Amino acid sequence: MSLVSSLYTGQSGLEAATTDLSVIGDNIANSNTTGFKASRADFSNAMAQEMPSAGGTTSQIGLGAELMNVQKILTQGALSNTGVSTDLALDGGGFFVVKGSNNGQTGQFYTRAGQFTVDKTGYLVNQDGLRVQGYSADQTGAIGPTPGDLQLGASVSPSLATSKINVKANLDQASTVPAAAWNPLSPGTTSNFATTVTVYDSIGAQHQVDIYFRKTADGNSAATPPTGGTWEYHALTDGAGIEGGTAGTPVEISTATGILFNLDGSLQNAGTLGASTFVPKGHPATAPQALAINLGTANPVPTAGLGMDGVTQTALQSQPTSVTQDGHGSGVLSSTSFDKTGKITGSFSNGQSRVIGQVAVATIDAPDQMQRVTGNLFADTSASGNSTIGLAGSGGRGAIVAGSLENSNVDLSTEFIKMIAAQRNYQANAKTVTTADSLLAELMNLKR
Repeated sequence: MSLVSSLYTGQSGLEAATTDLSVIGDNIANSNTTGFKASRADFSNAMAQEMPSAGGTTSQIGLGAELMNVQKILTQGALSNTGVSTDLALDGGGFFVVKGSNNGQTGQFYTRAGQFTVDKTGYLVNQDGLRVQGYSADQTGAIGPTPGDLQLGASVSPSLATSKINVKANLDQASTVPAAAWNPLSPGTTSNFATTVTVYDSIGAQHQVDIYFRKTADGNSAATPPTGGTWEYHALTDGAGIEGGTAGTPVEISTATGILFNLDGSLQNAGTLGASTFVPKGHPATAPQALAINLGTANPVPTAGLGMDGVTQTALQSQPTSVTQDGHGSGVLSSTSFDKTGKITGSFSNGQSRVIGQVAVATIDAPDQMQRVTGNLFADTSASGNSTIGLAGSGGRGAIVAGSLENSNVDLSTEFIKMIAAQRNYQANAKTVTTADSLLAELMNLKR
């Protein structure tokens, strides 16, 4: 083996140390890059040279080092809380999936960097505008089976027409029967008590409904069962919102008669409910909106403690406890939240909330064989194998942590130690080169 080959052996060592320093420098440079995964340079010995030795045996002399691979280290990075609802981190295996164009390459990419936001068209995207992949939900919150772009900003909460009004109130047992007959044009003077609720029609328009309670008879202790009083109600709304109505003129849309109470004040019978005549503007006159007023659970056979969950008649003054209804207007998306499986719950301006989608997570057969591309992204290769897209928390996929980001898994103290070792390695190989050079100089001097 010649001295010249020693030069090349030293050169291979210098190149190996240089590559090692480049990988270490890249790790250090990205120590604060969200979702970054460190790499390490793996080396192998170069092909050995066969040399004859005494006794007819053969010896091998190494020819230096060569780069075998730059391996990705995909260990979990620490999670940091950000408080941003669309920041997502994976606690465990898997990758978020994004689609779009990156550095001139269009396709599907994978990332651990969950710095997501909603763009102007309503899509959930990463900081480079690539669209996050997931499963869309229908208006009932049911998740679809096929992954695709997640469009959240276009989600709306449709209006729901009111079909039931629940009244909880007390009617004063001492109330007297009004002298004048019921008059919808003078409801205040021909009733004993009133309460108000806002209801919605099928297009989400609001209508104020005033419910007037009128006492029609005092109690009858001789009846079977005895009664504490008989009432009726009349529900009115302004004619401005009623088909064929006149603004400022109340229109009666629901009524019930024969409402009976027991001697203990509990509801004995909710009376006879008349058909709804609530026909909002734009509705066919032959199709009034169903509107039932629930007064509570009747207690026809007086049983202590029953019949007190709605309207009662006691010695207390007439007053409402609560008046609710089951409709609402339409609403636009106001905020989102993510659970650990990636389900996205949208809160809407009308006070409603529902599931509007679910973030997808991919697993890769050999994730450390993926190709690293710009933008904190990875692309699959023939060596990395196939990707399988599914739900977080299943099939080896990690859980999603909302409002957090995964830090780089680079350990600076380890990298600095490796840097020192690479530096010494470079210096030692440089010494090999200079020593071989000195010996070659001596050889050249032999002929002088």
